[in-house]
Amino acid sequence: MAFSIRLTDDEKRLADSYAKMHSMSVGEAFKRALFEKIEDEYDLTVYEEAYKEYVDSGMKSSPIEELWKELDL
Repeated sequence: MAFSIRLTDDEKRLADSYAKMHSMSVGEAFKRALFEKIEDEYDLTVYEEAYKEYVDSGMKSSPIEELWKELDL
């Protein structure tokens, strides 16, 4: 699938500079940025769901020192 986007001259210079600095095409730079953004948002959603589940469970955390003491470390 191909697509096009409109950039200002300054945005184009910045995108070209970034791509050149990382030895990739502008298209590859945009593709990587898009999928990194998708992955970051997915990770955040998973974290938020897991944290809510933890809070809702009523569990409490303990300092790592307590675990070390339990394990005789």
